[in-house]
Amino acid sequence: MDLSNSQSNISRGRVSPPHRTQIADDSILLHLDSSRRGPTYSAPPVPLQLMEPQTENHRDENGDAKRDDDECDDRDVEEFRILGHSMCLKRRRDGESSSLLGSTKRVSCEFDMETRRSSVRSWGNQTLRAADPKLYGIMEKEKQRQINGIELIASENYVCRAVMEALGSHLTNKYSEGMPGARYYGGNQYIDEIEILCRERALAAFDLNPHSWGVNVQPYSCTSANFAVYTGLLLPGDRIMALDSPSGGNPSHGYCTRNGKKVAGASIFFESFPYKVNPQTGYIDYDKLEERALDFRPKLLICGGSAYPRELDYARFRQIADKCGAVLMCDMAQISGLVAAKECVSPFEYCDVVTSTTHKSLRGPRGGIIFYKKGYKPRGRAIVLYQGNDVKEYDFEERINFAVFPSLQGGPHNNHIAALAVALKQVATLEYKGYMQQVKKNAQALASALLRRNYKLVTGGTDNHMVLWDLRSLGLSGKNLEQLCEMCHITLNKIIISGDNGVITTGGVRIGTPAMTSRGCLESDFELIVEFLHTAAQIAICIQREYGKMPNAFLTGLQSNKEVVELGNRVESFSAKFSMPGVET
Repeated sequence: MDLSNSQSNISRGRVSPPHRTQIADDSILLHLDSSRRGPTYSAPPVPLQLMEPQTENHRDENGDAKRDDDECDDRDVEEFRILGHSMCLKRRRDGESSSLLGSTKRVSCEFDMETRRSSVRSWGNQTLRAADPKLYGIMEKEKQRQINGIELIASENYVCRAVMEALGSHLTNKYSEGMPGARYYGGNQYIDEIEILCRERALAAFDLNPHSWGVNVQPYSCTSANFAVYTGLLLPGDRIMALDSPSGGNPSHGYCTRNGKKVAGASIFFESFPYKVNPQTGYIDYDKLEERALDFRPKLLICGGSAYPRELDYARFRQIADKCGAVLMCDMAQISGLVAAKECVSPFEYCDVVTSTTHKSLRGPRGGIIFYKKGYKPRGRAIVLYQGNDVKEYDFEERINFAVFPSLQGGPHNNHIAALAVALKQVATLEYKGYMQQVKKNAQALASALLRRNYKLVTGGTDNHMVLWDLRSLGLSGKNLEQLCEMCHITLNKIIISGDNGVITTGGVRIGTPAMTSRGCLESDFELIVEFLHTAAQIAICIQREYGKMPNAFLTGLQSNKEVVELGNRVESFSAKFSMPGVET
């Protein structure tokens, strides 16, 4: 309204207007201000209709203004001016079938609602390529990198199409904090079925009795699973003992740098102390482990690691744990597929708690899992967790489940749990056992081919799916070889090797066989892969001689080296023979 013009005032008087034409779709509701009324006064909205004046009046035979039957009387109209134009408001009578809700208005309203619905649906049903071309393009580059390269990182693998379908499903939409049968939200009856099915398949995959073992499939990662065990079974400041990271252990078990910096949460909130491998042999020194454990008296003793290529002596670990009154936990993330396929010694016979990732050799989605003992404790097993030795039953289930939720996590990722259920179904098959047998054969072929070329391996070989290549005798750093291999489309990872004098360097690389086995590689193919690795090592040595070991100098030598380009072309030609599971190329 034009309130600044004195000629455009609003007349509050009642007038008898001339005949006017209704403006079809410009209806409004006038809300009266009741702020000055009593607290119980409620002013309902007054329906009004905007009218426009006509230039000529309609009169009857006596010269009086003619009133149509559908016009309002004087009491129903108020006249005012907007921007110099005479307008009026028409009140709708109670019970009157007003033209405000006429067909024209209804069509307009319905059209507007459908437009808004369509607007939301239009972006809700877009493909990734249409919705986010930039991200789609980056993802396509990553897919091509995986297809065109040789994947030798021991902790990576390729999932099947069915696992990908579950991961990218509508299960992502559902929120389900809590456990099956005890959720914080409604609508979880089918989510409960999926999680229960996943738990049943997890126990079946590792041939576990559900009366003796329980399982939690909600952890987001193995690191999350490990910390849930610490939180559930220990108090802040309690002692944890695990394999030292430079000896092949995992930082999530607790790790401090040489200058005392606490790297992992296990070291920040608990007191961690390492045991180590023999620097000459690369094997765990169990005698020194026992001696340290009896001095340190940990509440939790952990076996398992990220870069240990040999079988673990779980019976000896059990013996040591019982002597110092500790819970024995195994992190089998690296070897869980071999355990399920019965291609290595199982930790379940000796351990109280077992954790794992769900990807790696299991070929499932990225996540974690916790197995815990249930029922009666074996006679003589001393577990002192503020409950006394007279307690005859394990109480891990409630404590660990509560640590996962609500202590550390929110709602579980239902799409991940469904995808894990798919993977665990496959793990229980004879085909999967054959796959894991081939993984071990390929690792043996890889180790033998390197040894024939007089290269040094940590522990001299492997019992599982990985090989640790010691590069120190070549004067080559693991970081530089990793960088060169990546430029040649080969991915592996540098590792820390602890020397005799305690010096810690990235003096080696870890090489794994599960991923390329998933793509169909056999022993003869790994013989050729070793030839690629041998060529890469020789190129790296030459570059270091000319440009030096420093990362920037070494990178300069890489960028100007024609041999690197030639090796990359050979690797791409080799990789093209093996399709990537689960993805259309």
